[in-house]
Amino acid sequence: MSSNIKQAVREKYGEEALRVLTGGNSCCDAASRCGADPITSDIYEQQQIIELPAEALKASLGCGNPTALATLNRGEIVLDLGSGGGIDVLLSARRVGPEGKVYGLDMTDEMLALARANQQKAGVENAEFLKGDIEHIPLPGNSVDVIISNCVINLAADKNQVLREAFRVLKPGGRFAVSDVVTRGPMLPGMREGVLLWVGCIAGALEENEYREKLSAVGFESISVEPTRVYRVEDARAFLAGHDIDVDTIAAEVDGKFMSAFVRATKPQSCCSPTCCA
Repeated sequence: MSSNIKQAVREKYGEEALRVLTGGNSCCDAASRCGADPITSDIYEQQQIIELPAEALKASLGCGNPTALATLNRGEIVLDLGSGGGIDVLLSARRVGPEGKVYGLDMTDEMLALARANQQKAGVENAEFLKGDIEHIPLPGNSVDVIISNCVINLAADKNQVLREAFRVLKPGGRFAVSDVVTRGPMLPGMREGVLLWVGCIAGALEENEYREKLSAVGFESISVEPTRVYRVEDARAFLAGHDIDVDTIAAEVDGKFMSAFVRATKPQSCCSPTCCA
């Protein structure tokens, strides 16, 4: 099951990268055929992206803007899990300055090629894109100040392993600051499959309290889940047009129960867990 999920994700995002590389828009770019998507639209301010390559925005498939919400300081080392076309890496590289560094980690060759091309166009030198899985981060323990991510952890089949790895590579006192899609309250058994057409990446989204519990179990503290965009029936209605789905029949299970959120946590300054000393 895990390998099937990973392969499906790799294929989907590889296709999106190729679309941009060949001169098209990504599926969820604001100017594209599914620009009504309430998840990915309008998450970056114009002043942030004005100097970035257009291809970086076209390949953006996130659900939030972790670079605007996270506290990034000059000289820090940042890791973006599932960096895609590189937009959040490039934005973070500005924030940490030339004395800092930002790593982007992605498993899709096409996205890595697009991100590196965007980096060259932007003239950003303090960034590096790595190939690998977010379940097995190719960096040493205690080496990163901040981990960001943009609507990627929900796609992982083994979220516990992702969070363990995030905890391992963070320095003591390091911050976990990601945008992700989460659910609020229990869903009917068949809801995740049906709503998959609506939000695209909701099938694997964690319930907000479960997210907190998983972070705590790994060893994180100061955990918070802050909604940044709550999705209503009107959002679903706009996106499901043409999919032969009666939104009204699932309205009670959709309205206000799915949201983009900013998830924060901190690795303790000192702890007894083996991952603290990895």
